[in-house]
Amino acid sequence: MDQSQKASYHAGEAKGQVQEKTSQMMDKAGDTAQSAKESMQETGQQMKAKAQGAADAVKDSVGANK
Repeated sequence: MDQSQKASYHAGEAKGQVQEKTSQMMDKAGDTAQSAKESMQETGQQMKAKAQGAADAVKDSVGANK
């Protein structure tokens, strides 16, 4: 292997490593986005339940649920 073949081999090797790292980072970012989305949905459901509870409490106090 002459110098230019070696250089191009190493360049190809480095490119492969960068692509692998990039792909791992994208997977990680995807996982993070997914868990953020799930926790937001959870928070939304909890807030909805609290709002429903508060609305029921108000109805109870004004006698609308009788």
